[in-house]
Amino acid sequence: MIDFTGQVAVVTGAGRGLGRLYALDLARRGAAVVVNDIGGSMRGEGTDSRVADDVVDQIKRAGGTAIASYDSVDSPAGGQAIIDAAVEAFGRLDAVISNAGIFGTVAFEDLSLDDWARMLRVHLDGGFYLSQPAYRVMRNNGGGRFVFISSSAGIFGQPMEAHYAAAKAGLVGLTNVIAIEGEAHGIVANSVMPTGFSRMVTETVGDEKFLAESGFMQAIRPELVVPLVTFLASSACTFTHRNYSAAAGRYARVFVGLSEGWLADAASQPTAEDIQAHLEQISSTEKFVVPASIVDEVLEVCARRGVSAMPGEADVAFPEPRGS
Repeated sequence: MIDFTGQVAVVTGAGRGLGRLYALDLARRGAAVVVNDIGGSMRGEGTDSRVADDVVDQIKRAGGTAIASYDSVDSPAGGQAIIDAAVEAFGRLDAVISNAGIFGTVAFEDLSLDDWARMLRVHLDGGFYLSQPAYRVMRNNGGGRFVFISSSAGIFGQPMEAHYAAAKAGLVGLTNVIAIEGEAHGIVANSVMPTGFSRMVTETVGDEKFLAESGFMQAIRPELVVPLVTFLASSACTFTHRNYSAAAGRYARVFVGLSEGWLADAASQPTAEDIQAHLEQISSTEKFVVPASIVDEVLEVCARRGVSAMPGEADVAFPEPRGS
């Protein structure tokens, strides 16, 4: 059994939906959990402390350990307060599941500046405000694990959700850098793109009859997302810098790859016409690599050019491209 006994986890947005299920599973496995939720609407309006309290009560009735946190992730003070609550109550911090978020559907051309800014402030800024103080605690304690709840909307796109998609894609970038910088300190960071029946799905679809009768809606039970998030938050997860999708019991890695592309002659000056002529080769995904960072991309090009990335360095080798 993957065991969290003696460990402390923070779960934001843990009062309802998927966040609640994450918190309950971690507590069932022995974690002391900080259940963070302001208790607002799906659009981030209002507050209700009972939302977090109810989850804490449920955990305690089952014999677990938890405290409630009502601070919002959308400010530096709020993010700090959430992490401080964990350390003050339990003396340590082992895992953070950054799940808090809001949602709203609006066409791109009608998207207001306020809606855009509010979405990014809660999801992307909130991810930063929460993770930076947590990172500092984890570094001092010798390690820890971050699970950022992103979305396929950010990687693949979702109509009527430009603000949400941009914020969620930004969380992947944040995950990548925390993973790179944190590795030397025992800190791992991965992201999950969940599809589970929730208030968000209800808002997106809107058709109550369809929601009640759709086989797909029945298939995307939120409970099916939990195992992946729990594993990534546990000490059993020893890798970092990855993204995973969970939908209807299908779990899969999501990655950004770099195709082999077309390498112009070093002595030439490529033109737009050359790009057009080689577009099929440039766009092909048959051979690719998955760079660990932007440095890998630079090294790959240098290796193919036969030049060194830095003066005086020997030429570097790069992994062979893989087929898609």
